[in-house]
Amino acid sequence: MRCSSVIFTLLLMTACATGSGQPTLYDKLGGEQGVDKIVNHLVKNIGHDEQVFHYFAEANVKRFKKHLAWHLCDISDGPCDYTGDSMQQIHDGMQINERDFNHLVDLLIDAMYKADVPHPVQNQLLARLAPLRADIIYR
Repeated sequence: MRCSSVIFTLLLMTACATGSGQPTLYDKLGGEQGVDKIVNHLVKNIGHDEQVFHYFAEANVKRFKKHLAWHLCDISDGPCDYTGDSMQQIHDGMQINERDFNHLVDLLIDAMYKADVPHPVQNQLLARLAPLRADIIYR
Protein backbone atom coordinates (compact mmCIF):
# COMPACT_ATOMS: atom_id res chain seq x y z
CA MET A 1 0.00 0.00 0.00
CA ARG A 2 2.78 2.39 0.84
CA CYS A 3 4.26 2.04 -2.67
CA SER A 4 0.95 2.93 -4.28
CA SER A 5 0.67 5.98 -2.01
CA VAL A 6 4.11 7.15 -3.09
CA ILE A 7 3.21 6.62 -6.76
CA PHE A 8 -0.07 8.47 -6.31
CA THR A 9 1.73 11.36 -4.62
CA LEU A 10 4.30 11.52 -7.43
CA LEU A 11 1.56 11.49 -10.07
CA LEU A 12 -0.28 14.24 -8.23
CA MET A 13 2.88 16.34 -7.99
CA THR A 14 3.56 15.83 -11.70
CA ALA A 15 0.02 16.86 -12.58
CA CYS A 16 0.33 19.96 -10.46
CA ALA A 17 3.69 20.85 -11.99
CA THR A 18 2.40 20.54 -15.55
CA GLY A 19 -0.74 22.49 -14.75
CA SER A 20 1.16 25.00 -12.69
CA GLY A 21 -0.95 27.92 -13.75
CA GLN A 22 1.82 29.46 -15.84
CA PRO A 23 0.31 31.65 -18.54
CA THR A 24 0.56 30.33 -22.07
CA LEU A 25 1.93 32.44 -24.88
CA TYR A 26 -1.69 32.86 -25.95
CA ASP A 27 -2.46 34.33 -22.53
CA LYS A 28 0.56 36.64 -22.79
CA LEU A 29 -0.70 37.83 -26.18
CA GLY A 30 -3.97 38.83 -24.51
CA GLY A 31 -6.02 35.77 -25.42
CA GLU A 32 -8.64 36.01 -28.14
CA GLN A 33 -8.91 39.80 -27.92
CA GLY A 34 -5.14 40.24 -28.08
CA VAL A 35 -4.75 37.94 -31.07
CA ASP A 36 -7.63 39.71 -32.82
CA LYS A 37 -5.91 43.06 -32.22
CA ILE A 38 -2.69 41.75 -33.74
CA VAL A 39 -4.53 40.35 -36.77
CA ASN A 40 -6.54 43.54 -37.29
CA HIS A 41 -3.43 45.73 -37.11
CA LEU A 42 -1.55 43.40 -39.46
CA VAL A 43 -4.36 43.47 -42.02
CA LYS A 44 -4.41 47.29 -41.87
CA ASN A 45 -0.63 47.36 -42.30
CA ILE A 46 -0.82 45.05 -45.31
CA GLY A 47 -3.65 47.08 -46.82
CA HIS A 48 -1.50 50.20 -46.76
CA ASP A 49 1.71 48.57 -47.92
CA GLU A 50 2.73 48.76 -51.57
CA GLN A 51 5.49 46.17 -51.23
CA VAL A 52 3.39 43.19 -50.12
CA PHE A 53 -0.23 44.13 -50.77
CA HIS A 54 -0.22 42.42 -54.17
CA TYR A 55 0.12 39.02 -52.43
CA PHE A 56 -3.19 39.68 -50.64
CA ALA A 57 -5.08 41.68 -53.26
CA GLU A 58 -7.39 38.79 -54.17
CA ALA A 59 -7.72 37.43 -50.63
CA ASN A 60 -11.03 37.12 -48.81
CA VAL A 61 -10.13 39.44 -45.92
CA LYS A 62 -12.73 38.04 -43.53
CA ARG A 63 -11.54 34.47 -44.13
CA PHE A 64 -7.86 35.50 -43.95
CA LYS A 65 -8.38 37.19 -40.59
CA LYS A 66 -10.31 34.23 -39.22
CA HIS A 67 -7.70 31.68 -40.32
CA LEU A 68 -4.74 33.78 -39.21
CA ALA A 69 -6.27 34.26 -35.75
CA TRP A 70 -7.02 30.53 -35.60
CA HIS A 71 -3.43 29.70 -36.55
CA LEU A 72 -1.94 32.18 -34.07
CA CYS A 73 -4.20 30.81 -31.34
CA ASP A 74 -2.98 27.27 -31.99
CA ILE A 75 0.71 28.09 -32.34
CA SER A 76 0.64 30.08 -29.09
CA ASP A 77 -0.93 27.24 -27.06
CA GLY A 78 -4.40 28.74 -27.05
CA PRO A 79 -7.59 26.70 -26.98
CA CYS A 80 -7.57 26.22 -30.76
CA ASP A 81 -6.56 23.32 -32.95
CA TYR A 82 -5.67 24.69 -36.38
CA THR A 83 -6.70 22.20 -39.05
CA GLY A 84 -6.61 24.50 -42.05
CA ASP A 85 -4.24 24.25 -44.98
CA SER A 86 -0.52 24.05 -44.26
CA MET A 87 1.69 27.09 -44.79
CA GLN A 88 3.17 25.35 -47.83
CA GLN A 89 -0.29 24.75 -49.34
CA ILE A 90 -1.38 28.32 -48.65
CA HIS A 91 1.71 29.94 -50.15
CA ASP A 92 2.33 27.53 -53.03
CA GLY A 93 2.55 29.44 -56.30
CA MET A 94 2.78 32.86 -54.65
CA GLN A 95 6.54 33.04 -55.23
CA ILE A 96 7.19 35.03 -52.06
CA ASN A 97 10.79 36.19 -51.96
CA GLU A 98 12.94 36.62 -48.87
CA ARG A 99 12.81 40.41 -49.00
CA ASP A 100 9.00 40.47 -49.01
CA PHE A 101 8.81 37.76 -46.34
CA ASN A 102 11.09 39.78 -44.07
CA HIS A 103 9.05 42.89 -44.76
CA LEU A 104 5.86 41.08 -43.75
CA VAL A 105 7.57 40.04 -40.51
CA ASP A 106 8.30 43.74 -39.93
CA LEU A 107 4.61 44.49 -40.50
CA LEU A 108 3.72 41.78 -37.98
CA ILE A 109 6.14 43.26 -35.43
CA ASP A 110 4.54 46.67 -35.97
CA ALA A 111 1.09 45.11 -35.52
CA MET A 112 2.18 43.51 -32.24
CA TYR A 113 3.62 46.85 -31.12
CA LYS A 114 0.32 48.58 -31.91
CA ALA A 115 -1.51 45.83 -29.98
CA ASP A 116 0.70 46.58 -26.94
CA VAL A 117 2.41 43.18 -26.96
CA PRO A 118 5.62 43.39 -24.88
CA HIS A 119 8.90 42.79 -26.75
CA PRO A 120 9.74 39.51 -24.97
CA VAL A 121 6.31 38.15 -25.89
CA GLN A 122 6.73 39.34 -29.48
CA ASN A 123 9.99 37.42 -29.62
CA GLN A 124 8.33 34.29 -28.25
CA LEU A 125 5.68 34.40 -30.98
CA LEU A 126 8.25 35.11 -33.70
CA ALA A 127 10.32 32.14 -32.48
CA ARG A 128 7.30 29.88 -32.89
CA LEU A 129 6.54 31.24 -36.36
CA ALA A 130 10.16 31.18 -37.61
CA PRO A 131 10.21 27.46 -38.53
CA LEU A 132 7.37 28.14 -41.00
CA ARG A 133 9.64 30.40 -43.05
CA ALA A 134 10.89 27.51 -45.19
CA ASP A 135 7.32 26.65 -46.20
CA ILE A 136 6.52 30.21 -47.26
CA ILE A 137 9.51 31.54 -49.21
CA TYR A 138 9.68 30.46 -52.84
CA ARG A 139 12.64 28.22 -53.63
